[in-house]
Amino acid sequence: MCRRDLVFARRSQLVLLAVFTAGTLSAADNPFVGEWKLSRSKSKLTDQMKVGQVDTNKYAFDFAGDGNGETIVIDGTDQPGNSGTTLAVTSEGPNAWSVVRKKDGRKLLSADWTLSNDGQTLTDNYTDIPSSGSPTTVKYVYSRHGTGSGFAGTWITTNMAVNFDLALQLRPYEGDGLSIRDSTSKLTRNMRLDGKDYPNAGENASFVPTSSLRRLDEHTLELTDKRGNGRVFDTQEMKLSPDRKTLTVTQRITGRVVPSVLVFERQ
Repeated sequence: MCRRDLVFARRSQLVLLAVFTAGTLSAADNPFVGEWKLSRSKSKLTDQMKVGQVDTNKYAFDFAGDGNGETIVIDGTDQPGNSGTTLAVTSEGPNAWSVVRKKDGRKLLSADWTLSNDGQTLTDNYTDIPSSGSPTTVKYVYSRHGTGSGFAGTWITTNMAVNFDLALQLRPYEGDGLSIRDSTSKLTRNMRLDGKDYPNAGENASFVPTSSLRRLDEHTLELTDKRGNGRVFDTQEMKLSPDRKTLTVTQRITGRVVPSVLVFERQ
């Protein structure tokens, strides 16, 4: 998937989709409690990024599309980026850029961008480079949303491959709440169904330190994630099917135009 804002924003985005909760039922009757597995074929991921021109050769990159940007000069050198990484962008011509992110000198990812002649399409050959194992390259095609010229503008793709596994474990928490743990990030949310912010735990809790939960109707809950500054990162609508076998999560990240939809099946 296009986890361009470091292996962080993309992986964190997927992590943040893993959420659910309970209502006023007892723990034994809570329809949300159980083991859930992602259905790749039924799910749809979207991605959005913003590129803004600051000066002649200086650009601001918001790879997550949530306002957490990085500003660098397009000269191919490693420059300070988010979360202790470096970002380097090289111009290979008027319609071609090369993007590289590193941490502690190790390359995390690379991406070759190509702009269409009409400036309306951006093709991204994205390569994820793990610390062990073989690199994986995926091709993504973005469409321009709104105005802009060259690489500057808002770019959206809806062709992201759901090529990962995600399992959720939902357990009762203090009566009407839930404890939610996902297999990818090990992020744990312990929340009551009262709309109040609760601290999250796990290795990715620094990205989204608090979450809250409330009921929209009998089969629908809404989870809200916040960053450390108290700003809303995303809202997630969790809808249980009438037969209680399917859980559909619609995630809307602040500042993004198109939501992602992940569908989970009860195990």
